Amino acid sequence: MPAYTIDASGESVDFSSSCDQRLMDLTRCVVTADQMQAVEARVFEAGMPVAALMDKVGGLIARRIQQLYPKAGYNRVGVLVGPGHNGGDALVVARELTEAGYDVIRCEPFQSHKELTTAHRRYGDHLAIAVTAAVADLHDCELVVDGLFGFGLARPIEGAIAQIIDQVNEWDIPVVSIDLPSGIDTDTGQVLGTAIRATRTLCLGLWKRGLLQDHALDYSGEAELIDFGLPQADIQAVLGAVPCHQRITSTSALEAFPLPRPQSTHKYREGHLLLVCGSRTYAGAAILAGLAARSSGVGMLSIAVPKSLAERLVSLIPDALVIGCDETNGGAIAHLPEMLSLDTYDAIACGPGMTLQATDVIHQLLSCPCPLVIDADGLNCLASQQSILLLTRRTTTTVLTPHPGEFKRLFPDLASEMGDRLRVAQAAAQQSTSTILLKGARTVIAFPDGRVRVNPNSTAALARGGSGDVLTGILGGLMAQAAARGHSVDAVIPSAVWWHAQGAIAAAQDNTELGVDASTLITYLKPTLNKHVRASSIATLQISS
Repeated sequence: MPAYTIDASGESVDFSSSCDQRLMDLTRCVVTADQMQAVEARVFEAGMPVAALMDKVGGLIARRIQQLYPKAGYNRVGVLVGPGHNGGDALVVARELTEAGYDVIRCEPFQSHKELTTAHRRYGDHLAIAVTAAVADLHDCELVVDGLFGFGLARPIEGAIAQIIDQVNEWDIPVVSIDLPSGIDTDTGQVLGTAIRATRTLCLGLWKRGLLQDHALDYSGEAELIDFGLPQADIQAVLGAVPCHQRITSTSALEAFPLPRPQSTHKYREGHLLLVCGSRTYAGAAILAGLAARSSGVGMLSIAVPKSLAERLVSLIPDALVIGCDETNGGAIAHLPEMLSLDTYDAIACGPGMTLQATDVIHQLLSCPCPLVIDADGLNCLASQQSILLLTRRTTTTVLTPHPGEFKRLFPDLASEMGDRLRVAQAAAQQSTSTILLKGARTVIAFPDGRVRVNPNSTAALARGGSGDVLTGILGGLMAQAAARGHSVDAVIPSAVWWHAQGAIAAAQDNTELGVDASTLITYLKPTLNKHVRASSIATLQISS
């Protein structure tokens, strides 16, 4: 079985056509500590020797370290050795790097170890690999490998080991963590007392749930997956044929895009989206959402705004049908025009810039028979009226797109459990029978049936006003296209999140994170998607040939 390394974007670094599907599956699968333990237990029960697997895993890690940190620049390597199998992996790495010519020193602060780890310690002594119990002896190293604790750590790190971790964190030395940074909870990503701040994490076998939690990002650095050949049958036996928790990858996102279009298509077959947004105070939200929706490729775009904004919207988005609505004294939409029939649209998106004065309009939109996206002030209107129960009466897809503050207002009973974003989003989706798109550094999408999707790649450039309005426009446009074609509306929700983030990443690369306002982000949407579609087409041609 060939070995593969998969980078943080979810795409393979080393590519072999014999295992293309396996690579795609592995990049999506996300496991808890219990699930990973169950998969490994099946492998060991089937006869795989633990020692053989440890040797294989350690060898793969060592080879990846040699690729990332060549001996010419990182000759002296310190290896932190824990008492369990993670420490055993680290000792294999120490041995392999020594044989490759690196100057390695082992730091072994524990008195007792598991049997297999003890065996690797003895062999390390036999090879005369330097060893110390004092972490200070690693201070002059050019690289540190963290093998203290792997998945499944359940109690806080304290005392002398905590001091070791804190001391390493003070050094300006690259740190590579094996599987997870020591001290990070496998499932929640929370810090258990203290934790290694890794430069890079080499996650083993399957992605651990904690690495997709916002809490872990300051500790995991660049995360990569090391595939060491877990049998597909054992993974499926534990996770099912379609794992409940999955990462969004470029491949999975592109699969759901409404491409290619039939040659015989026309605008009415490519979806009609109604955007309901804006107020006299927040005209920009309507403009940004409208421009983003136009960029989504939707066949027809209608935008309902207060009458005072209509002329401005027409001048900026002339290809949209702008519907001027009566407005309140405060400049919000008072009600939708009587002639507006909600059953003529393939999808409706509402909320950006509407203010709390538009609560009645939001309640009116809940009766629409098509997929509905509710964002921003639309969410605040629901929260202020405690209207979550109204969502359970809807018979078509409803997507709520809260940031953490909005989420806590919508679901106050879950506010204290925000430490596990994947779990609370899943609970909220089931409670409201709506799809929850919980925004964050790692945006979580939870469906009412229990499925969870996480976007593993984003950028701090999105921490700007208006970014959410752009996402609403993209999401509404893609949902309208999917509905018009009779495709799965659920499938395009992760695609919208991925596209939004990829556009921001591309914009940040060209402009720095400080230069990516919402308007700039919109200009990157189409070229970013074009680049990925072309790359996907080229990869498909290479595989088929």
